[in-house]
Amino acid sequence: STMRERKTTDPPHSSTDLSEGKEKLRLKQEVGLISGVSLIAGTMIGSGIFMSPEWVLYHMGNPASSLLIWAACGLLAMFGALSYAELGTIIKESGGEYIYILRIFGSFPAFLFAYTSVILVRPAGLAAVCLSFAEYAVAPFYPGCSSPQVVVKCTAAACILLLTIINCLNVRLATSVMNIFTAAKLLALLLIVVGGLVLLAKGQTQSFQNGFQGTSAGIGAVGVAFYQGLWSYDGWNNLNYVTEELKKPEVTLPRAVMIAIPLVTCLYLLVNMSYLAAMTPSELLSSGAVAVTWGDKVLGSWAWLISLSVALSTFGSSNGTFFSGGRVCYIAAREGHMPDILSMAHVRCLTPSPALLFTSVMSLVMIISGNFTSIVNFFSFIAWLFYGMTISGLLYLKIKKPELPRSYKVPIIIPIIVLMAAVYLVLAPIIDQPQIEILYIIAFIFSGIILYFPLVRFKCHPRFLQTVTLHLQLFLEVAPTTKDTN
Repeated sequence: STMRERKTTDPPHSSTDLSEGKEKLRLKQEVGLISGVSLIAGTMIGSGIFMSPEWVLYHMGNPASSLLIWAACGLLAMFGALSYAELGTIIKESGGEYIYILRIFGSFPAFLFAYTSVILVRPAGLAAVCLSFAEYAVAPFYPGCSSPQVVVKCTAAACILLLTIINCLNVRLATSVMNIFTAAKLLALLLIVVGGLVLLAKGQTQSFQNGFQGTSAGIGAVGVAFYQGLWSYDGWNNLNYVTEELKKPEVTLPRAVMIAIPLVTCLYLLVNMSYLAAMTPSELLSSGAVAVTWGDKVLGSWAWLISLSVALSTFGSSNGTFFSGGRVCYIAAREGHMPDILSMAHVRCLTPSPALLFTSVMSLVMIISGNFTSIVNFFSFIAWLFYGMTISGLLYLKIKKPELPRSYKVPIIIPIIVLMAAVYLVLAPIIDQPQIEILYIIAFIFSGIILYFPLVRFKCHPRFLQTVTLHLQLFLEVAPTTKDTN
């Protein structure tokens, strides 16, 4: 393929040499076990657990079955992450799904993934989380009325710019921010859990009586409920995007997954029980923001703590999304699927600053236009389409290439379950309630063909791009990097 030709024609030391040619420029291995757990848990715990419970309950029809959905989503995220952990120990490169699809299926499907992810999915996802942060951050300044959209959008844009500065300056600074905000949001969730346990101890269990009455049984309703729950678990695969920056990835990756995801699943279940202890199902369904309603009912004059917690939580989650999202852009450029400038790193900070800046600009465009809300509802469709493809790649390697060295093996039944779930999550909403937006998304994915053949396959690059790259390289103080997969 084009990709493999590119790799073999490059000399082994083609990256820019520093310190009189003795040192190669590469990203540092700064992410240890604690930072790894923080990256997974910190990205997973965003606005979802504070917003999604009412929608899971709405689609499932009762508290008991909605709790089952939350538990099943956690189990599915765990199975997916364990499958990815094996892939991460076979293919020890950053880039997540992109690099796995590239190495297993080849250049074309990998390009379509990178194109969709870098241009649409990651920037719009980041914009959505930053807008959630902005809503909660500015709400106290506009009591009793909705916040002006201009103020919300400006706050969200400021959040993205702050994240850009943090992530471009230093990997350690970005992971420190992640660790601090993960600790803050875990404390916030523990506060809700303790409050709920106190209410349950006092006998407020009426929401759980006849818990399965009125359960929705339609495949579409269950699929959409899964989408809402899985939005709260999104981020379970984040560590695979930064494999090359992990200390001892073959050990750190599986361990971080096994700590972070069960922790988040238990917290989510306890938080949902706390919501249902404080509110009746009908109160929960009529609540605009479940966590804030819970705070008003349980904490009284201290209810502002919940709004602050949600703002901190969404900021920490957006930092994790930004940290990993920039890496997809960087790795895709390094493999020849994006402009060369995006594959470079800052010569002093050792961060993929051009890729981070590009992700930042695309996210700002999404915030300014504000036309991405309808697309966000279908992100799970795109995500599980590519998750399914990646998991099928793992099954191919397990069956056809069992001799490949790997320090961790997942039982084959686990990726089979994940693949079946992915097929269900992609097909169920289409079969049950076909919507025209899904066609738009599929059309967008395949519009990448127009760019792939001239730019990647046949390498028809306009000459002025080399001049632009050179000027940007000097302006941004960046240089090509060498890969370190040992």
